Amino acid sequence: MAISQELYPSQDDLLYEEELLRNPFSLKLWWRYLIARAESPFKKRFIIYERALKALPGSYKLWYAYLRERLELVRNLPITHSQYETLVNTFERALVTMHKMPRIWIMYLQTLTEQKLVTKTRRTFDRALCALPVTQHDRIWEPYLVFVSQKGIPIETSLRVYRRYLKYDPTHIEDFIEFLINSSLWQETAERLAAVLNDDKFYSIKGKTKHRLWLELCDLLTKHATEVSGLNVDAIIRGGIRKFTDEVGRLWTSLADYYIRRNLHEKARDIFEEGMTTVVTVRDFSVIFDSYAHFEEVVLAHKMETADLSDDEEDKENGVAEDGNEEEEDLRLDINLSVAELEKKMLDGFWLHDDKDIDLRLARLDHLMDRRPVLANSVLLRQNPHNVEQWHRRVKLYEGNPTKQILTYTEAVRTIDPMKAVGKPHTLWVAFAKLYENHNDIVNARVIFDKAVQVNYKTVDNLASLWCEWAEMELRHKNFKGALELMRRATAEPSVEVKRRVAADGNAPVQMKLHKCLRIWAFYVDLEESLGKLESTRAVYERILDLKIATPQIIINYASLLEEHKYFEDAFKVYQKGTKIFKYPHVKDIWVTYLSRFVKRYGKKELERARELFEEAVQAAPADAKKPLYLQYAKLEEDYGLSKRAMKVYDEATKAVPNHEKLGMYEIYIARATEIFGVPKTRDIYQQAIDSGLPDKDVKTMCLKFAELEKSLGEIDRARGVYTFASQFSDPRSDVDFWSKWHEFEVQYGNEDTFREMLRIKRSVSASYSQTHFILPEYMMQKDQRLNMDEAKDKLKQAGVPEDEMAALERQLAPVANDTTTKDSRIGFVSAGAIQQTDGGIKVTSNPEDIELPEENDSEEDERVEIQIAQKEVPDAVFGELANKRKEAEKDEGGDADTKDDGSRLGALERIKRLKRGA
Repeated sequence: MAISQELYPSQDDLLYEEELLRNPFSLKLWWRYLIARAESPFKKRFIIYERALKALPGSYKLWYAYLRERLELVRNLPITHSQYETLVNTFERALVTMHKMPRIWIMYLQTLTEQKLVTKTRRTFDRALCALPVTQHDRIWEPYLVFVSQKGIPIETSLRVYRRYLKYDPTHIEDFIEFLINSSLWQETAERLAAVLNDDKFYSIKGKTKHRLWLELCDLLTKHATEVSGLNVDAIIRGGIRKFTDEVGRLWTSLADYYIRRNLHEKARDIFEEGMTTVVTVRDFSVIFDSYAHFEEVVLAHKMETADLSDDEEDKENGVAEDGNEEEEDLRLDINLSVAELEKKMLDGFWLHDDKDIDLRLARLDHLMDRRPVLANSVLLRQNPHNVEQWHRRVKLYEGNPTKQILTYTEAVRTIDPMKAVGKPHTLWVAFAKLYENHNDIVNARVIFDKAVQVNYKTVDNLASLWCEWAEMELRHKNFKGALELMRRATAEPSVEVKRRVAADGNAPVQMKLHKCLRIWAFYVDLEESLGKLESTRAVYERILDLKIATPQIIINYASLLEEHKYFEDAFKVYQKGTKIFKYPHVKDIWVTYLSRFVKRYGKKELERARELFEEAVQAAPADAKKPLYLQYAKLEEDYGLSKRAMKVYDEATKAVPNHEKLGMYEIYIARATEIFGVPKTRDIYQQAIDSGLPDKDVKTMCLKFAELEKSLGEIDRARGVYTFASQFSDPRSDVDFWSKWHEFEVQYGNEDTFREMLRIKRSVSASYSQTHFILPEYMMQKDQRLNMDEAKDKLKQAGVPEDEMAALERQLAPVANDTTTKDSRIGFVSAGAIQQTDGGIKVTSNPEDIELPEENDSEEDERVEIQIAQKEVPDAVFGELANKRKEAEKDEGGDADTKDDGSRLGALERIKRLKRGA
């Protein structure tokens, strides 16, 4: 066969050929030769590769490059092409020397896998595993598992490969299980899952929890119940129920579904019933109940569909015998019958094997639906069997069925531990007894109460409630003596022997504390008052006092009882005892009742004794509780004693009550003094009130009333003095009412000088409040300005500015409004002085409240004063007759109407000057 001319070395190849002749075993020369002929046809490169490998058969680099090029050559060819066979032969030749190189094996195995050569590929995988060290097996197993998972690979082959792989790496059992599930091999899947769950050292490489694996196993067992055998499915699922409490409902339904798929319907019903009676959460109960109801509905629908078909088949199979007396054949001797046919014929006619049980199934479904509330209540009681409210609800579910209710109450009182009970356990005993009472069985009701009072409850109040309920039942049935006897039993103190025995045990039951329970004593007292005698009732009250469990109301009730029976002194002794036992504020009602009853009883007869009682009550009472006692005391003196003593009581009351009640107390004092002694007597009281240290607001109120009093008496000067004194508590900016009243007073009763003095005082007070920053908005503005100035000073100091420069900047930052306010306030204050001008010169009346101003500003200040006063007009009513004289003087001077109008528009000071000049 002639060789193509192209395959021979060309002129360019001679250089490489000569070098190779000199050194044919140099890998570098062969590699340079191949790189230089990279663009040559593959056949020529194939010859170079073969020559190189013949010289260097152990070169991994040459073999790897050669095989890669041959793989690229066959990439687009069909797997049946002859080049694939050549490629396989090349791989086999390479593995003679490259059998320790995993990459060569992987390339070979991938090529065989693509050719779908199952047997050859499997054997090659086995050869690779035998040739390579075990540390590199994981590189082979990965494509091996991909190969055996392909479609078309025999299942048995895949199983054997996976089992071998698990011996190499058991941690990948989950991959095997997933393969088994995909291959529908349910039996081995279940066995492998069970083995995994039984292995405590198992760790999932896929992050699955034991809980999830349990659920997968349960789903597998239930969905393929007929295909899995050899495993105790019931035990497996029950183990999961005990171990995983958050999926109990699902596991119970899975177990029931397992028996349903195996056509064991009665067993499935037992599982449903067991699940509903054991779960402890409403969610799990709902899951089981819904599955149970759905199962019954499906079975019932199937039975109703097949009912007609079964009737037709029965008519065909059961022929009518020609001779009615013919003896029946023994079915056991008929060897032609199958087991199913034999069973069907032998059980024919038995009610348990009757297929026509639609009515039974309907009744079963209705019974299941009716039981749902009771079953749900049972779930809640399993969560907490000591929940009293749930037991009451359970009894209501059996309403109309006394037998069930009695059984439920019996179970409840046996189950509940009073120390752990949620709610009031004694209410169950009470309801139990009332159930018998409603059915007119008083004897059993008494038995229930008798057992109930022997139970050790958490609190004494529960036991006392039982005794009271028992006594009320006796009262409802007119057994009054029995009720009293029950109360005597309940309140009897345990004997010394019983106390000693209980002290030895260490745990004292509540029955030992019952004789000190106020509730039962109060009920006992009510019974004695209604049914008993006075002596027995008094004995009960005295016993309560001896036990030191009395309340203020019991003291009052005891005393009221004695008063009803005309035992007044004994009643007052009880009151007195109550005042000794209790302190304020509890004793307040006792004192009020005691004093009112005592005064009502004796009146003027025991006046000194009543006074002593009031003195004692007032001394014992705190300041905030003394006012009603003083008023009651004063009323006693007014009705039965001396008026002077009543005034003395009022006077003491004004000093004893708290500050916020003093004004009201003084008003009452003044009103009573006015009524008894007349208006002039109240002047001293007003003076005392003003000087007693009342709050400023109350002092002002009192001064206004005092001024009104003096004005009504015609004492104008005294009233003006009161207004002057009260002005120091009234800011003109905020208290307009006070100054308007004083203004009206001066207009009505004052003159020019008094009105001017009022204005001066008003400006003086306004200036004093302005200087103290009493008005909130101005105070807040100035405060903010000061804060801003302080912040600026701090920043300048941090920047290193000297103190002198800081002072200059501070003066610049000072607010202009502040200076203006100060100047205005000074002007207003100076103008308050009484300045009179006469022909002889200027006469200045000194004012002790004047503020001294700098001398250089006197002229400016005077001008401002005159300007300010000239702009204000004084009403003519202030001047009285002076206004008329001014008008007459103007007429005498011959002033016309225009001149008169101009004079009316003059300021007050100018008009006064003109009037004086005219005079």
